[in-house]
Amino acid sequence: MEIKAAVSRTAGADLSLETLELEEPRENEILVRVVATGVCHTDIVVRDQHLPTPLPVVLGHEGSGVVERVGRSVTKVQPGDHVVMTYNSCGHCPSCAENEMAYCHEFFPRNFFAAREDGSSALSKDGERVNSNFFGQSSFANYALCHERNVVRVPQDAPLDLLGPLACGVQTGAGAVLNALKVRPGRSFAVFGTGSVGLSAIMAARVAGATTIVAVDINDERLDFAREIGATHTINSKNENATEALMQLTGTGLNYALDTTGLGSVIRDAVLSLAPRGVCGVLGASAPGSEIALDEVHFMSGGRRLMGIVEGESVPDVFIPTLIGLYQAGQFPFDKLVRFYPFEDINQAIHDSENGMAIKPILRM
Repeated sequence: MEIKAAVSRTAGADLSLETLELEEPRENEILVRVVATGVCHTDIVVRDQHLPTPLPVVLGHEGSGVVERVGRSVTKVQPGDHVVMTYNSCGHCPSCAENEMAYCHEFFPRNFFAAREDGSSALSKDGERVNSNFFGQSSFANYALCHERNVVRVPQDAPLDLLGPLACGVQTGAGAVLNALKVRPGRSFAVFGTGSVGLSAIMAARVAGATTIVAVDINDERLDFAREIGATHTINSKNENATEALMQLTGTGLNYALDTTGLGSVIRDAVLSLAPRGVCGVLGASAPGSEIALDEVHFMSGGRRLMGIVEGESVPDVFIPTLIGLYQAGQFPFDKLVRFYPFEDINQAIHDSENGMAIKPILRM
């Protein structure tokens, strides 16, 4: 069938809206009519070729839509189901066998290589291969193929055009707090960086019952917004030393810290802000080969911990519906992060994301 898609052809350049040919779903694939899709920082990083995803490619990995057709071996969903498409996993490695699919041993090829397991692509244009299956979906298009491993059925009464970011950015921040760090009621928590991931973490910390919730950033507008959605304190680290301010605020240091920046100097400050037995999670990605330097005596002697976190350690079939339920109950207002754009304005949405004008753009098909 012919579809409309945004194609990344040149590193760093605008995406081009094109008509492509999409193959029929194979026996284990699911055809989804995309209603909306979020724009994530990862899409921008790949567009700029900081990761080795081949061009030309259709990106997009926060898609929501309606199932149109399924392959004959698919049993999880059926035509008409409302779904969110999330990250892909293999289903048979040791991590997947223990329901820890965020740490799938094949996470990188399944999500970044933009090809099916056999190396083929479902997209083409006049005989030219266009790489697809990015994060098992390539949802910068009005139709996408996905898989049972990365499709999540969602309630029919939930606003489908809003739900895509739950697949990655929102899931990552909220899951870091609720699933990985397991923030406990009455404890202190700080997030370094207030993009969509960090702000999602703040909302989740409020759900978890943290009583001291600190947002650290250099953007005063974002810090003001962080207070609106649950932060009890804010620190502009451009104007004051974040570690000193956090120690003064807490007395003994933080129980939990979360870095969303991927910057070694910020991670060091986050760890230095921990109380004895405090835990710092890292989910921001910097350049390959980047290193983190810590004060070893401080780190070791206080029994402090530093952990990497991928996709919020989420089991999407469980966690995405949980977040929807919290949203519908008024406890997780992630809609406040969102700005909608028509699909045709995808490059404007990306630009607004890059310059901070939009926290979480969503493209409506």
